[in-house]
Amino acid sequence: MKTPKGAALITGASSGIGATYADRLARRGHDLILVARDKARLETLAAKLRADTGVAVDVLAADLTDRADRLAVEQRLATDERIEILINNAGVAAPGTVAEGDLDRLEAMIALNVTAVSRLAAVAARAFSARATGAIVNIASVLALAPEISGAGYTGTKGYVLNFTQKLALEVGAAGVQVQAVLPGATYTEIWERAGQDVTQFPASMVMGVDEMVDAALAGFDRGELITIPSLPDPADWEAFNAARLALGPNLSRDHAAARYKVLTPA
Repeated sequence: MKTPKGAALITGASSGIGATYADRLARRGHDLILVARDKARLETLAAKLRADTGVAVDVLAADLTDRADRLAVEQRLATDERIEILINNAGVAAPGTVAEGDLDRLEAMIALNVTAVSRLAAVAARAFSARATGAIVNIASVLALAPEISGAGYTGTKGYVLNFTQKLALEVGAAGVQVQAVLPGATYTEIWERAGQDVTQFPASMVMGVDEMVDAALAGFDRGELITIPSLPDPADWEAFNAARLALGPNLSRDHAAARYKVLTPA
């Protein structure tokens, strides 16, 4: 798989997964545009990456739940022809159940995890397709496959990212654009603390370090994987799961209801 060597725009780049992607891509020789709300942290990271790797690093402070800020990032994606990789990483988890949780936090989570991801990917898809190059990486979660484990709102957003990415790959693949969904399991990042949760509640055997997670995701990217699950030992398990899903296809839309749903006529 040809890896683009243009610039990479990374959202949620101030810490955790985003900051680690920034480090790894800089070391691969990519210039960077770092996007997050915390400008001070971005500037600190940018200075370090410039010193360590010599790549050009631009900082774009933006709250992707704010329309004006998001449009500024979209404009950069649409017009900066150096950009050939989008790492759609910014995301947040809202604590609690849907019935008991804060509706404003739920709405903000959807704005970041779904709306921003969708719009940025769409802008990148248009720009990259026109140039017949580029890559879009959307960070989802294994919770897209296991909604029973966490809150309905968060798992719902990550299920959306998975479906969105699978179809996006079909839409832009022929134009030369690579698409990948990364499904991390529990990872040591700040998302837990921000959601009021303690990651140490999980067995240590379930939680991956962020460096290892991103390195695995990039290995999957280099292999040209559409779906990368860093902790999954046997890719045949994903292939079997996906094959079972596809096997439902012929019976998902038919001209009559299944026999078990037919109303019996009284004698």
